[in-house]
Amino acid sequence: EVQLVESGGGLVQAGGSLRLSCAASGFSFDDFAIGWFRQAPGKEREGISCIRSSNGSTDYADSVKGRFTISRDNARNTVYLQMNSLKPDDTGVYYCAMVVFPVVGWSPLVGDEYDFWGQGTQVAVSS
Repeated sequence: EVQLVESGGGLVQAGGSLRLSCAASGFSFDDFAIGWFRQAPGKEREGISCIRSSNGSTDYADSVKGRFTISRDNARNTVYLQMNSLKPDDTGVYYCAMVVFPVVGWSPLVGDEYDFWGQGTQVAVSS
């Protein structure tokens, strides 16, 4: 069974940085993508970044482009989200998710595309 475990959340002041980790286990397929999503209280879930296993290509939401960087460590089956220049609007629960065999034309920042989800890690940015 696929398991995704997020870590690295916490409380940080505006302008600070955090690095989130998503450790994946329980799978053997080699064509997948890992995405990061977040949900703030009272708001819709937002897709913020994605990385593909096939070629390492990435996608970012406009709200985080230039501040967040997604990366992967294949040996550790771990995906990272480096978050810099954090703002109070970045506050929320951050989830990683996996989609298996993403089809041509899929939407990497749409949560409904994903098959497996982690439990989430809280990020709070104070002003």
